[in-house]
Amino acid sequence: MKILFMGTPDFAVPILETLSKEHQVLAVVTQPDRPKGRGHGVVFSPVKEYALSLGMPVLQPEKVRNDAFVEEITALGADIFVVVAYGQLLPPRILQIPPLGCINIHASLLPHYRGAAPMQRAILNGDTVTGVTIMYMAKGMDTGDMILKKTMPIEESDRFADVHDKMAVLSCEYIVEALAQVEAGTAAREPQNDEEATYAPMLTKEEGRVDWSGSTARIINQVRALDPWPGTYTSYEGQVLKIWECIPWDGDIPDAKPGEVLESGVHLLVKTGDGALSVTEIQGQGSKRMSAGDYLRGRPIEIGTVLE
Repeated sequence: MKILFMGTPDFAVPILETLSKEHQVLAVVTQPDRPKGRGHGVVFSPVKEYALSLGMPVLQPEKVRNDAFVEEITALGADIFVVVAYGQLLPPRILQIPPLGCINIHASLLPHYRGAAPMQRAILNGDTVTGVTIMYMAKGMDTGDMILKKTMPIEESDRFADVHDKMAVLSCEYIVEALAQVEAGTAAREPQNDEEATYAPMLTKEEGRVDWSGSTARIINQVRALDPWPGTYTSYEGQVLKIWECIPWDGDIPDAKPGEVLESGVHLLVKTGDGALSVTEIQGQGSKRMSAGDYLRGRPIEIGTVLE
């Protein structure tokens, strides 16, 4: 089939690679180049970098509703549009362009976790199962009829990067199956139950702050889900202290306030709402990630200190 691909982040790259081997990708649509980092240098999206490496035409509209852009993608004559974490909602006038429709790969088992951060939200909530949904696109965010859904376990040790990479592999496998069904006219159109819908809004930096009165499991899930961005953090002496690795403590726990440091040496033992956490990898403001032992040798934190 002739495909117009729309996607932006790393997650979409292996899917584009798979489609380029199985079908004819006429062009790639991705978000405009953005300044990034302290130097504010312009950075290409991962999808753009990959597309250019294969010599594919790349389109980068600021707004997909632009008349000139709509005319340009209409003239391509694609059979179908495949959308993977593109970053803009497509209006009905675009959804109606390809004769076989627009299909989307979404990293959750819809109608659960509609929105921008389904993988992180699933880990944050302690889910043990997630999956991929391939669906026809409709007006609204992740509301279209479903073609197929495939489940995948979330292991206890999985962080965002682990789930992200496994989901991408799963997506590559099943987008080929879904496209074959669409081309053959046998693809399902299972409506979503809107009453069961839950949402996964974009992450904010503030969500990384630890609430030490919360449960041990919740804080561990926070660390797993928010690595690398925004990172899980607490405050010590008015400065940010990021927490990159922690495990539940199964030893004795004295009476203490949530956030109070119980041990400080080879690790940082901190009281939580229902137990304690052993923090084993941290990062001080302006420094790099390191073991808690290495950090504490140079910047000791006294027992009894209450982290905020």
